Formats: sequence, C-alpha cells, structure tokens
Amino acid sequence: MKIGIDNYGLFPLGMEPLEVLKWAKKNGAEGVQFSGLEPERSRKINRTYLNDLKQLAASENLYIEWGGARHIPRDMTTWGKKDVFEINKKAAGEAETLGTRIIRSCSGGLMRWNPHSPMTETLISETAACLRSQKQMLKDHNVILSIEIHFEFTTYELLRLFDQCDAEPGDYLGICLDTMNLLTMLEDPVQGTERILPWVTSTHLKDGGILLTDEGMVTFATEIGKGIIDLKKITRRLAQLPYDINLSIEDHGGQFLLPIFDPLFLSKFPDLTTQEFAALVHMAKSTEESMKRGKCAITEREKWPEVCETRMKQDIENLRQLIDE
Repeated sequence: MKIGIDNYGLFPLGMEPLEVLKWAKKNGAEGVQFSGLEPERSRKINRTYLNDLKQLAASENLYIEWGGARHIPRDMTTWGKKDVFEINKKAAGEAETLGTRIIRSCSGGLMRWNPHSPMTETLISETAACLRSQKQMLKDHNVILSIEIHFEFTTYELLRLFDQCDAEPGDYLGICLDTMNLLTMLEDPVQGTERILPWVTSTHLKDGGILLTDEGMVTFATEIGKGIIDLKKITRRLAQLPYDINLSIEDHGGQFLLPIFDPLFLSKFPDLTTQEFAALVHMAKSTEESMKRGKCAITEREKWPEVCETRMKQDIENLRQLIDE
C-alpha cells in the first residue's frame, strides 16, 4: 500500500495541483488524491494540464486519484433536483486522461442535521436511479465512482444503495473510506470498515477523537497516532483486499456536533445498535483521558492554515511508522 495525501489538507497553502504533487514527493508521500479543487482552479483544468500532471506523477512514481464527482441528484442547500450527469462525465473524462480509475464523489449533505431535508431513504432511492443511469458512462471511461463516507449515508445505507444500483464490488461504484467520518456517522470505525470493506476503492486515512458533552457528541480530527481510531487494525484489513489500496491522508481542523440528545436526530440513525453506541461511549471516555494527558487536542478550524503543512508532514511520518510496526 502506498502512503499519500489528499489535497484538502493543504488547501490553505493555495497550491496548484502540480505544486501539490511536488510537495508530496518532497515530503515523502507516494501520491495524491485530488478529491476536489477550488472552483476557479477546476475551471482552468484542461487536457494539456492533465497530461502535465500525469507525466510528473509518472516521472516521480506517484499515484494520482481524482475527484469532483457528485452522487446525490439534489442541490444540498435548497434540496431542489439537480442533474449531476455532466458533472460526473467531466470528472470521469479527466480521470481517464490522467490514467486513474478513481474519482471521489461527495455531495456534502447534512440531511440528518436539517429537519426540513428529504428523508434519507428518499435520497437513497433517487441516488440509486441517478447512478444506474451513469453506469455505462462510467464504464466507458473505465473509472470507479468512489463515494466518500461523509455526512450523507452510513455504511448500512451505502450497502442498500449499492444493492439498488445492481452493482458489485469492483464494478463501477466503490467507497472512499474516511476513517474519522465514520465516527461522525455514529459508527465504530473498525466495525464500519468491516461492513463496507469489499467496496473500498480509495481512502481518507484520518485519526480523530469523540467527546461526550452537554450538547451531545463532538468529533474532531487529530494528528495520526494521537487519536483513538485503530488505524493499525483498519490498515491491516485493507491490506487483505485482493487489490492495492492507496492510503491517502486527509487532515483538517474543526469539530462537529452530533446532537444525540435530540430524539429526532437520533431517530435518523435507525441502524445504530446498542452495542455500537456503547463502543462510541467507550471511545469518548478514552478521548477524554487522552486529552487530560495532553496527547490529544482539538485544532480549531481557524488555526489550521498555521499548522497544516507541519501536521501533514507529521501525519505521513506517523502513518509510515504505524504501517511498519
């Protein structure tokens, strides 16, 4: 497994994709997942630039994974219907030019946090119909739409989505496994990984913590090795897949509130078991103890630009040590 980075962690540096690749090589990473670009940079991407990116990656023996795709056919703010076919066709064409099979998809939805949003099952059904209509286009470009475990669907729901898409692992749909976002979706990261493992095609390797507060649970990212996510166990399971998986590190500041004391919010996680919820509470206790010892801390989002480069460098080193143990 190659250890690389996701470009999101370096967004504050304002680097062009070619510069991100050079940063990765200089700092010991073995590739980059460009999970997304700022709109102004995305508009500048053309075939010539993509070929330059491909040639640089090949000359430095770096992997590239692409992004910019969407899977929920809705505007995630107004909830109006949205045709995402052309968005995904563009991303698929760019990935094909780069010679990569992976395009990360994220729609950025927070439907469980919004009482006025459509029902999750409605969005699953609409997404399935949308993705079925894109199957041939994605296969024609020889790419896999790698849906990130973000704040949209749980692993249980993603499995139902794939079933409705008549998809099989390794076909045209897969998962970008974000190890910390599993916590935010009220899933134990190891158990969530096990549920979705055959579908994993790319990763956002990220450590993190979870706290129990008066308002609910709070999740946050940490430097790799300083959180409570068992990345050693997760990466060992990924290594057992019958194909190579790149370990792309994503890191960022900020924290995220899960208002679990709100019955309406909690009811939107119908697959959450007592056993898994107990595991989350146990991890919250471990996080609290770790913070008291000074090992684990929340990096405020506004502080991230000051520390992002140093932290990403340390993440690369820490993950390599963890893998080699």
